[in-house]
Amino acid sequence: MESMQTNNQLASKCLISGEPMVKIVDLGMHPYADTFINAKQLGLSEPVLPLEVYLNSDLGQIQLGYITDDFERYNLYAYSYTSSNSKFSRDHWDNYYQSVKKRFRISNKKVLEIGSNDGYLLNHFASDNVVLGIDSSDAMCEIASAKGLKMMSAIFGSDVANNIKKQDGTFELIMANNVFNHSNAPVDFAKGVSTLLSDDGIFVFELPYWKDTFTSKKFDQIYHEHVSYFTVKSSYYLLKEAGLEIVDIEEVDYHGGSIRVFAKRSHSTELTEKISSAIKVEEELGLFKAETYVEWQKEIQHSRNVFLKRLYDIRVDNPHIPIIGVGAAAKANTFLNYYNLDASVLDYITDSSEFKQGKYTPLTRIPVVSDDIFATYNEVYALILSWNISDILKQILLKINPNIQFIDIEA
Repeated sequence: MESMQTNNQLASKCLISGEPMVKIVDLGMHPYADTFINAKQLGLSEPVLPLEVYLNSDLGQIQLGYITDDFERYNLYAYSYTSSNSKFSRDHWDNYYQSVKKRFRISNKKVLEIGSNDGYLLNHFASDNVVLGIDSSDAMCEIASAKGLKMMSAIFGSDVANNIKKQDGTFELIMANNVFNHSNAPVDFAKGVSTLLSDDGIFVFELPYWKDTFTSKKFDQIYHEHVSYFTVKSSYYLLKEAGLEIVDIEEVDYHGGSIRVFAKRSHSTELTEKISSAIKVEEELGLFKAETYVEWQKEIQHSRNVFLKRLYDIRVDNPHIPIIGVGAAAKANTFLNYYNLDASVLDYITDSSEFKQGKYTPLTRIPVVSDDIFATYNEVYALILSWNISDILKQILLKINPNIQFIDIEA
């Protein structure tokens, strides 16, 4: 296990241009956020690495400074995130399918999804299209294959794309949702997409929007699996390197604020008015100025200190009442580790995913259980960690136990 801790590299040069970058955020040492530890691994250590963010202001590229091994991130431990994990997620991908299918008349086409996870979205397209899914997690490929989907376990890039093209040709629709930002080599990823995209094909990708992360101060969207933090500006320059052009963008509310980008093969360098306007908004917010983040990190630290004072006051005044976190998401692990909250502070973390229940959070070692745990207590506190669906979760939990007292992350 000790050797696993060295499989990272300082990449303070821009992943798009290779130019030097400047550090803007430092969250300390963190494990892989999407890792959950089974009972047999409790006595072992996991990789714990610096979680730092760097900026290339010219291209709008925001990325991690320490890049971890991409195979390890998804296979060192059994990957637990599934895109069909909650009704909120399923509704989002149902609407995504309907929107893309209607907009581009996707029927009797060849469809490729990169980062297809458990195959929930791809399965929608499978009824009237020829589909292929690619995912870096062997565990997720097994789940999707059990649904009858054609799957490939691989870290996507140009080499993988060339092999696929030899066997399957090109695709009219390529999707990459919440995975493009995971790539250690985003330009190579984009070139792979360009290789596989038909002349009249469309590339759609969706991921957390850095503008929303910045304005909301939700630093917990930062973790080792998220290598790049996309802006419209960085998207333009990144796609341009691969001969792809943005044809439209949409802002959606998934993950607390995401951006959906539509692109096609083109060597045009023109910026449409919509894209230019979006970049102007990003620039006016100061997203591409290093000095902006000095105050931003101070505010994050202040919020942490204020919250911890409230939380420990509750612990001191009510030592007999358990405190249970809700939502064993990747962002929860960034939050827990940055706030130094472990099993001595939180009694449990609940999650609806059968793939996470019975496991433990990385480093903090908090047991993950189902929401039913709330029914066993007369008095209990709940800390909502999946803040993007906080209102939904509160409604569900109050039906289990109407006596739950909620602790808000923000005062």
